[in-house]
Amino acid sequence: MSFIVSAVSDEKELAEIYRLRYKVYCLEWGFEKPEKHPNGLETDEYDRYSVHFAVRDDSQKIVGSVRLILNPPEGFPLERYCHIDMDTGKIPRENIAEISRLVISRDYRKRSEDKYIYGPDEERRTIGSFETYNRGYYRRTEDRFRHRQPGALRLKNGTQNDRRSRHELVTCLYKAVYHESKRRQLTHWYAVMTKGLVIMLKKFGIKFQALGDPVDFHGIRTPYIGEIRKIEEEVMKEHPEIYEEFTKNL
Repeated sequence: MSFIVSAVSDEKELAEIYRLRYKVYCLEWGFEKPEKHPNGLETDEYDRYSVHFAVRDDSQKIVGSVRLILNPPEGFPLERYCHIDMDTGKIPRENIAEISRLVISRDYRKRSEDKYIYGPDEERRTIGSFETYNRGYYRRTEDRFRHRQPGALRLKNGTQNDRRSRHELVTCLYKAVYHESKRRQLTHWYAVMTKGLVIMLKKFGIKFQALGDPVDFHGIRTPYIGEIRKIEEEVMKEHPEIYEEFTKNL
């Protein structure tokens, strides 16, 4: 199985991304209410300010996506929904982008991977403790943690190469985000992520710094910032083979 990642701007392909997001965010996890998206496409106001990336399988079907939000006039989602403890005012706004809406098709996920991307069951069961909109927190809709079917891929355990194989779609998407960020001369990434996703990325030397306390934002999430230069240095030092792979064709 091989995967191809590319930036997407065609309206038909964007609709396929939004349809996948609807399946994952609305139908599978209940992060968004289906009635808010009656056309079966999960979109929001940040999509117009984003570069969208899609990963395709051998049949050319879009099986994963992520977006890079570029300096929206109303501010980044992280700034809107999270309380930030760090002063980021000295970073030029045009040099920051937010990594957002990471989705992987259920056909290419296993339950063990869900906990990394969407949070462990015990966190999903406790969702609903934050209810005040003016603090940037909101209650998630119906919890759908109970369902799960094994993914289509047979995944191995143990070695570094096995871990990379298990999370190939995620690392492919992050590589595309990295290349776009270098092309645009970005210096920092925002991201609102589960603890599990942060730990998974850290295994490859991709390290983020927490900006504040966890909030209930599509599940229990924490705001993070990553300085691209420092991430490059860490990956080059700890995993030179990954650094070589990520920087190829830059």
